[in-house]
Amino acid sequence: MHNTEIPPSSSLPAVKSLSDGAAICLEGLLESPEKHLAAILDCSGTRILDCGVEAQGTTELGVIMADVAMGGRGKTDLISNEKLIFLSDIWPQCSWPLVQVHSNDPVSACLASQYAGWQIDHKNFKAMASGPIRAAIGKENIFETIGRREQPQDTVGLLETDRLPPEAVCHELAALAGLSTRDITLLVAATKSPAGMVQVIARSLETAIHQLHECGFDLERIVRGTGVAPLPSTFRESLVAIGCANDAILYGGVVRLDVIGDDASLEAIGPRAVSSHSNLHGELFSDLFRQANHDFYALDPALFAPAVLEIRNLESGHHYRFGVVSADIIEKSFSAAD
Repeated sequence: MHNTEIPPSSSLPAVKSLSDGAAICLEGLLESPEKHLAAILDCSGTRILDCGVEAQGTTELGVIMADVAMGGRGKTDLISNEKLIFLSDIWPQCSWPLVQVHSNDPVSACLASQYAGWQIDHKNFKAMASGPIRAAIGKENIFETIGRREQPQDTVGLLETDRLPPEAVCHELAALAGLSTRDITLLVAATKSPAGMVQVIARSLETAIHQLHECGFDLERIVRGTGVAPLPSTFRESLVAIGCANDAILYGGVVRLDVIGDDASLEAIGPRAVSSHSNLHGELFSDLFRQANHDFYALDPALFAPAVLEIRNLESGHHYRFGVVSADIIEKSFSAAD
């Protein structure tokens, strides 16, 4: 891994909590929502930022959403493949722009915040929830392992959905977080929107960290991480968009981690932490999702991992690479969105 490809830690804001970090990332958007084709709404006191439901949104807005999702503990960029030296020997023919994420605190950024750890299912409203509000609520089992619960005075959440949340959902989230509805900000976008697509594809690093957690890896060994995944050009309807977003990571996502500790555990766990370890690997996600009756939790959890995982042991100096990019599947998936 070339150090020049990793953004310096000084580029990431120093924050006291994930919610504080998200608030910093939101400042520009709150000042000029129209610049990003977003809208600010009120729902029983909860501030709603429509980033891609009724508002049009932009890909640059998706970058802001991704940074907010990581609670300011990570940085997201839209880049061309020519700017990534390490991708040239993994996927030299990549013709799509890339969503890159980097974090010097990936366990907090990804698992305590960005991971879409639970589904909101309220009457006719469904959404995948992520962001610092998860650490404020802290009821998911994963917090028993990673810790990192927080008790902020106000917090921020992201909802992946094609509808704006009703008042009952705003009240429910406030109650779970132990806050007033006025202490919560929710960013809402459909996956098919430009912003929604970017913020989902920005989870390449998160999928690697979460899969390592599922495999029993000691996450405190991870020093920093960078992930990239391709971004399709157009998206028209929700199920196609969901398929493209997941295919981008499962078949085109490349994650690089710097870790400490022994080498033997890396050699043992690496092959299990990439999507090819799943027996569902090789199928378009849209087909698998349809077969699972649109239930993410009915699919093999091992599938939700990057295509390629590279690990550098900072103590031994050894490098490892697991998995492979499936460019043919990405081509097939993305062409279905055009």
